[in-house]
Amino acid sequence: MLYYLFDYLDKQFDLPGAGLFHYITFRAGLATVLSLIISIVFGQRIIDYLQKKQIGETVRDLGLEGQKAKEGTPTMGGIIIIMAILIPSLLLARLNNVYIIVMLVTTVWMGTIGFIDDYIKVFLKNKEGLSGKFKILGQVGCGLFVSLVMLFNDNVVVRMNYEEAMAQNYPIVQRVKADDHKGQLQEMAYVKTSITNVPFVKGNMLEYSSVLWFLKENKDKWVWLIFIPMVIFIVTAVSNAANLTDGLDGLAAGVSATSGAVLAIISYVSGSAIIADYLNIFYLPYTGELMIFSACFVGGCTGFLWYNAPPAKIFMGDTGSLALGGIIAVMAILLRKELLIPILCGVFLIENLSVVLQVSYFKYTKYKYGEGRRIFLMSPLHHHYQKMGIPETKIVVRFWIISILLAVLTLITLKIR
Repeated sequence: MLYYLFDYLDKQFDLPGAGLFHYITFRAGLATVLSLIISIVFGQRIIDYLQKKQIGETVRDLGLEGQKAKEGTPTMGGIIIIMAILIPSLLLARLNNVYIIVMLVTTVWMGTIGFIDDYIKVFLKNKEGLSGKFKILGQVGCGLFVSLVMLFNDNVVVRMNYEEAMAQNYPIVQRVKADDHKGQLQEMAYVKTSITNVPFVKGNMLEYSSVLWFLKENKDKWVWLIFIPMVIFIVTAVSNAANLTDGLDGLAAGVSATSGAVLAIISYVSGSAIIADYLNIFYLPYTGELMIFSACFVGGCTGFLWYNAPPAKIFMGDTGSLALGGIIAVMAILLRKELLIPILCGVFLIENLSVVLQVSYFKYTKYKYGEGRRIFLMSPLHHHYQKMGIPETKIVVRFWIISILLAVLTLITLKIR
C-alpha cells in the first residue's frame, strides 16, 4: 500500500525521498525492521493475553530434562510471526504481483490449518488436535493452488532467448527486446514452462515434461500429472518437517530465519536480469518482489526469538510451524529452486528422517524379533541429544550453526555446475 502511495507522491508532486520506494532493497530493509518491531512490540501483548486466557502448553512426560518446567507456557505464538509477515508485506510489497499474492494466500492458508489444530488442542482440550487426514487435506489444497497458479497464470514465466524458446516449442506469452549487456539488443521471450534448476549439473535445468518422454509430442499437455503431485509432496513434506522440528525453544524459528535469508537473496538475483545472466540461472520476471516477503519472514522469525529463545516465554504451536514450513516450500517452488530444499532445509530433513527411520526400524524389528528396537534414544533427532544429556541451549545453537552452513552451501550451488 505504501508503495502505491509514495509512487503517486513521486509522480505527482516529486516528493523528495518518495522514489526510494521504487528500490526493492530499500523496501526489503524497511520490511525487516518493521516486522521485527511488530513481533517484539505486539509479542508481549499477545503473550499477556494468552496467559490471561490460560492458553498454555500441555506437556507429555517423556522423561526429558526441564520438560515439566515448560508446562503452562503459552502456545499459538505463531500468530506473532504471521502478523509480522502479513502487515509489512501488505504495506510495502506490490500487491498486484502474482508471487506476492501466492505467498500471502499460503501464509494465511497454512496458518489457518495450524490455528485450527492448536484451537482443538487448547480450547477443546483434545490432545489429538486436528485429524491427520484433514491436516493433510489442507496441505494438499495449498499445494494444488500453488501448482495451478504456476501452470496457468501468464505472469509466472521464465525469460529466455527467443530462438531457444522456439526450438523447445515453449508457449510464448510475450516477446521483448533486451540488452545483452554488451550494447546489443537481443530478442527474448517470456515463456510458460515447468522448467526448474538442478544443482551440481552442468545443464542446470530440468523440464518436468521430460519425465513423460514416452508421450512424445503430447508430453507438455500432460506435464501436470508430474508437476502437481511434486508440488503437493514438497509443500506437505516441508511443512510437516518444520512441525517436527519445533520441539526445542528457538529451534524452528532460528532455522527458518536462516532459510528465509537465503530465499531473499535468491529471489533478488532471480529477479534481476543482469545478475541472473551472470550466474547463469533463470531470470524470473517479477520475482524480485519476493525479497520483500522474505525480509518480512526473516524479521518475523527473528523477532519471535525475542520471546521464544531459551527459556521460551511462548511456543509457536502448529499455527507457526506449519506456516513456516509451507512458506519456505512454496517460495522455493516459485523461485524454481525446489530441488535445493534437501540442502536448504537440511535440518528439517534430518529431523523428519530420524522419525521415519525410528518408526520403520521399530516396526521391522518388532515383526522380525517380536520386540521393537530403536536406532535413536528418542526421535525427532533433537530429543536423542537431550537423552544423551546435552543441554537444550547447546543443541539449539548447534542446529543453528548447521543451518547456516547449509545456507552457505545452498548459495554456493548457484555457481557450481
